[in-house]
Amino acid sequence: MIHIGGNELFELASSIVFPVLCQEDDMERIDLRAAAGELDSLHGRFAPRFGRREAREHSLTYVRGLLLAEGRKNVERMALQLVPRDTDEALDRQADVLAIQRFLTLAPWEATDVQTEIQAVFAEEFVPAAPQWPLGTVGVLDESSFLKQGTESVGVSRQWCGRHGKVANCQTGVFLIGVTPAGTALLEHQLFLPEDWAADAARRHKTRVPPEVTFLTKPQIARQLLERVAAQGAVQFDWITADESYGRSGEWFDWLDAQGQRYVIEIPVNISFAVSPPQRLTPDETVHQAQEIAATLPARVWETLSLREGTKGPLAFAFARVRVYAVRHGHMAGPCWLLMRRGLEPDSKIQFYVSNASEDVPLETLALVTGVRHKVEEFFEDGKGHLGMADYEARSWTSWHHHMSLVALAHLYVTQVRRKVGHDIPDLTLDMAVRIVQAALERPTLAPGESLQIIEYHLERNHIARKAHRKKWLRKNRRRKFKPLL
Repeated sequence: MIHIGGNELFELASSIVFPVLCQEDDMERIDLRAAAGELDSLHGRFAPRFGRREAREHSLTYVRGLLLAEGRKNVERMALQLVPRDTDEALDRQADVLAIQRFLTLAPWEATDVQTEIQAVFAEEFVPAAPQWPLGTVGVLDESSFLKQGTESVGVSRQWCGRHGKVANCQTGVFLIGVTPAGTALLEHQLFLPEDWAADAARRHKTRVPPEVTFLTKPQIARQLLERVAAQGAVQFDWITADESYGRSGEWFDWLDAQGQRYVIEIPVNISFAVSPPQRLTPDETVHQAQEIAATLPARVWETLSLREGTKGPLAFAFARVRVYAVRHGHMAGPCWLLMRRGLEPDSKIQFYVSNASEDVPLETLALVTGVRHKVEEFFEDGKGHLGMADYEARSWTSWHHHMSLVALAHLYVTQVRRKVGHDIPDLTLDMAVRIVQAALERPTLAPGESLQIIEYHLERNHIARKAHRKKWLRKNRRRKFKPLL
């Protein structure tokens, strides 16, 4: 195998990739290198959040692993590929893996502290919005699932897995993403704990679920995430948006209204509204489902608006809205907008949203908020595709949240690089920014002796695993007589 150092790889990427991206021969490559080499500086700001020196060093190794490790970015691969060793002992490699695993599971640093610092960076560097951007700061709430085998990992159960569009054995987390024209960042997150898990004291103890964690619905978790961000005070959201799984909860809308928080949230087609001011403030008033209201609208009220420029041209939809009164858990709520969005094809289905925006907010503004939701999908795609978001082997409550905060930190760093390099390469994607980072960061080169250490490590680990599996099989089948054939 030929090993290429970080500088040589950067020059190779510069000579092949960058001219294709920007078509500018006079681009300052040294600026690219400087933008991509700021990981130590960013980590220095976060280092106090991890506590002791060893934990600080492990946190940097972990983030570098999320950026640089080849293949599946789990603890073992990151430790073996990125922690250099001077000795020829395979046991040292085992110690490296165990040290990083302990850092993820047992180290006393708090994921919420890392998220607090991310919120501060987001407020300083990303919140000042562009003049042509009328939305300010948008908070996007969504959930994401992670397929798992077995039943030991915290919160794992057979539940809806949106990524695969079916019920599957998985864990599900709720994530709050901050969005401005300058970039996107993961501001808060929390694992969803199903009811059977929340009531199982033995499993809770085994997976280190804190005593204060109880069963919460996903909208209730979303509320907690917003409350935690608000308590820190660094980020204030001008708008909140989420999909229809959060648009089913009347209590969720009541809380948002009580906070004075503006929102545009997708709802199911069968949510009911009154189309005229209620007389008695009760559901006895004449109400109609959202889909029934849409069916009565004349064609002239629909307006075609382009949300953004896509890869295949403008991304445009037809929009309409009606001032209505919501019906929530036995009472009539205040006036709100029922917003409708549909594709331009004749058979396109209609998506429905509800917003508490005032009457003077333009239709164009509400339409733009619906278009911001794709940013959370981009985050999940980038996180899982490039930053090891779904590659964790974390069974406990603590390690799951630790991993997600370290992914958030790695994503923040790449987003900073993308923003700085984007002045020279306006169409730079996060995927391309990751490639720049991988080219610029120093990657340890394994000497022959170190390669043998890793081989010995895997041989020893496989030997231990075989012994454990055989012992388990013999214990399970101790009453059976069998004759080995080989």
